[in-house]
Amino acid sequence: MLKQTHPLILTGLIGSDVIMTVASWLLAYYVRFQTDFIPVTKGVPSFEMYWSLITPILLMWLVIFHVCGLYRPRRGQSQADEFVAIFQAITFGAIMLITFNFFHRQHSYSRLVFLYFWGINIFAVGVSRSLLEDLIDYARSRGYNLRHILVAGAGNVGRELTRKAHTYRELGLNVIGFVDDDPKKQGKIIEGAPVLGKIDQIQQIIQEKGVQQVFIALPMTAHDRVMHILTSVDQECVDVKFIPDLMQYMSLRSGVEELDGIPIVNLRETPIQGWNSVIKRGFDIVFSVCFLVLSAPIMGILAVLIKLTSPGPIFYKQKRMGLDGRVFYMYKFRSMRVDAEKKSGAVWAKKHDPRRTKLGAFMRCTSLDEFPQFLNVLKGDMSLVGPRPERPPFVLKFREKVPKYMLRHKVKAGITGWAQINGWRGNTSIEKRIEYDLYYIQNWSITFDLKILIMTLWKGMISKHAY
Repeated sequence: MLKQTHPLILTGLIGSDVIMTVASWLLAYYVRFQTDFIPVTKGVPSFEMYWSLITPILLMWLVIFHVCGLYRPRRGQSQADEFVAIFQAITFGAIMLITFNFFHRQHSYSRLVFLYFWGINIFAVGVSRSLLEDLIDYARSRGYNLRHILVAGAGNVGRELTRKAHTYRELGLNVIGFVDDDPKKQGKIIEGAPVLGKIDQIQQIIQEKGVQQVFIALPMTAHDRVMHILTSVDQECVDVKFIPDLMQYMSLRSGVEELDGIPIVNLRETPIQGWNSVIKRGFDIVFSVCFLVLSAPIMGILAVLIKLTSPGPIFYKQKRMGLDGRVFYMYKFRSMRVDAEKKSGAVWAKKHDPRRTKLGAFMRCTSLDEFPQFLNVLKGDMSLVGPRPERPPFVLKFREKVPKYMLRHKVKAGITGWAQINGWRGNTSIEKRIEYDLYYIQNWSITFDLKILIMTLWKGMISKHAY
């Protein structure tokens, strides 16, 4: 329930997006062919020809908006974050329209109409959603569309639930308070909500406060208290929801499956499964092919320079650990001497490392040595975005010392990642790197990948920790 958008709000969002998209398409046609902003030299095409595209556009827009998470709760994001998601979704849709126009030979649609539509639609959808969200916030501030909930248990689980209810206002949850048997908590304010009494008083509190839902957030050892609550609320018209105290065991995303009526709780589920994995893989292939084609001249020059400036091969392959702990060979431009680890064995590079060649030092600090890893992406060993792969000897050492270290191998390793663009690259804190890697896995979306790739261009290519 906490992951769902209220049906009325969802209907409003979809209706608003549909109206704004239709209006944007009509306005784009009008600006191009009914104004003198840019003179029309080849005649005005029929309105019916453009109107026939509106249904396919709407269907495509709704699918793209859904995939980009625009119909899920904003999860505490600002309106600026949502506008970025709108920009990315509509830009992707516009690219698909232009691609369709390129291959569609029956009619030739004006590229200027697509350009106008792109700009107008971003503005219109952004403004309409902002106004709708302001209207929803105002309605809830006046007490409309709220569900008044009582939380049984003011421990860690109950506090986390209350914190999220206050953070994600779009969920419409109004926590009126807690019931808890701990005498030290009676009358106190916890996460902005008061402790109203003990569990034995729950029926009285429900009647006095107009409670609509009861969330049971007690520890797994409090089975008798849970049964007492269920017996007490039998006589009341309230919904009852149970939150199992499994937070200490949850490492990645959690979810619930069903096996012939038996509920099964997933404690370590990655979101990159099913269609999500297909979308991510397709994005990896398209982007890596484009990058390899565009960067071919640069890679050719680097290959020649490596050959001219130091003896040895152009490329260097090294064992790394990837998805599900499988070992693969990662490709790089050679940046060190051929015998760099003959005496030392597997060690991290350090500042002013004497093993580097002069060209290699430049390539490593600018990440140019990593360009061949796009071949690993094409092969399927790696992804564009994900935790950076580590060498097996280091993995054996870190898995024993760093809690949850191996969870980073639940997804494909990446050329860039959330940890890297936030400065946790090279010889930096392993614990912080794991923290950022797990955050990425828990919160993955295709828009998150796009954000990381964009930030890599101006923040992640050059690093003071890249030796």
